[in-house]
Amino acid sequence: MLDDDLRRVLGGTPIAHLATVLPDGAPHSVPVWIGTHGDHIAILTGPDSRKARNLRRDPRVALSLTPADNPFQPVIVRGRVVEWIEGDAAWEIVDRISTKYIGGPYSRERQRVVALIEPDRHSIGMG
Repeated sequence: MLDDDLRRVLGGTPIAHLATVLPDGAPHSVPVWIGTHGDHIAILTGPDSRKARNLRRDPRVALSLTPADNPFQPVIVRGRVVEWIEGDAAWEIVDRISTKYIGGPYSRERQRVVALIEPDRHSIGMG
């Protein structure tokens, strides 16, 4: 379940850094737009992107981000992808996240899917 503080940060426009595990065990980190869907964290990606391939093989993730209104308040999340959403249902989530960041729907030039992340633990701020 997402607590109110984490939900508030995710409701803004932070750029999150998503860390996944490459096939050889090395870390892979990329910046992503982020949002919520129910009690999960939502990220969008291409269905064949490196991060999608990593997460389908090993669903564990780490996220780091800072609220846009307080870049000195670190937010760290560890969890795992528990569901993939595709098709029209994914585009509804993609467009909601896109509108938050750029004020409108995401381009349909590339296919997108949504990964839903269930947080195992998180921390906000120093301490």
